Amino acid sequence: MKVLVTAKRVTDPDAAIRLKADLSDIETEGLEFKINPFDENAIEAAVVLRENGAADEAVVVSIGPDESTQYIRTALAMGCDRGIRVEGDDKALDGDVVARTLAAVAKAEKADLILIGKQAIDGDSNQVGQLVAEYLGVGQATFVNKLEIEGGAVKARREVDGGLETLSVKLPAVVTADLRLNEPRYPSLPNIMKAKRKPVDVKSFADLGVDATVKVKTVSYQQPPKRQAGVKVPDVDTLVAKLKNEAKVIG
Repeated sequence: MKVLVTAKRVTDPDAAIRLKADLSDIETEGLEFKINPFDENAIEAAVVLRENGAADEAVVVSIGPDESTQYIRTALAMGCDRGIRVEGDDKALDGDVVARTLAAVAKAEKADLILIGKQAIDGDSNQVGQLVAEYLGVGQATFVNKLEIEGGAVKARREVDGGLETLSVKLPAVVTADLRLNEPRYPSLPNIMKAKRKPVDVKSFADLGVDATVKVKTVSYQQPPKRQAGVKVPDVDTLVAKLKNEAKVIG
C-alpha cells in the first residue's frame, strides 16, 4: 500500500503578523513558517503505517515555492520515504487548485491512501480533503482521531456533534487528520541527516495537467479591532447593568 501525505507550509500562529501599508497582503519579510499542525498529525499517521508494515511507502507532497522544500525534509526526517514539491506561488493558490493538484499527484503515484490535515490554520477553509475525494471519485473519512487498516479498507473513528462515529472506507480513500489522532514525533538528528539524502522531485502544474486558475481571490486584508481597555465598576449592580445595557450579553 502506498500512502500520500501532505505537508503544507503555513505562517507560524505564534508569529507577529504585519500587514502591508496598502492592506493587499501580509508582510512576509522575517515571517516564520511551519508545517500545518494538522498535516503533522497526518504525517505521523503515515509514518506509523509505514513502520507497522501496513504501508510499503509513504510519499509526502507540498505545493509552494522552493522554501517549502525544508518542510518536506522535515516530513522525510519524521520517516517518510520521498517527497514531491509542486512549484507554486502561495498567493496564487486556493482550495480548489490545491485539491485538483493533490488529486493529480495521487493519480500519478497510484496512491492507495491520501492523508491530509483536516484544515490549514491559515485559511481554515476545511475543504481540500473533501474536494480531493470528489475529484478522485473515492470514499472519505474526515476529522479522524483513530485510524487502522483492515484488509482492503480503512477503519476510521471520527468526531461528530453527537459523539464518535466509526467508518469503514474501501481503499483507495481520503482521510483527513484531527489533532487527537496522534502525537507527532520530533525528528532525531540521525534521521534529519538521512532526510537530506532522500529524493524530492519537483513538478509543475503543467507536468500534472492541472489548470491552476484560481476561483477565489483575496481582495484585501484588515487588522482586527484593537481590544479596548477594561473598566472598573464600584459594585455588582453596576457590573450587571453594563453587561445588560452596554455589552448586551445578558437579558
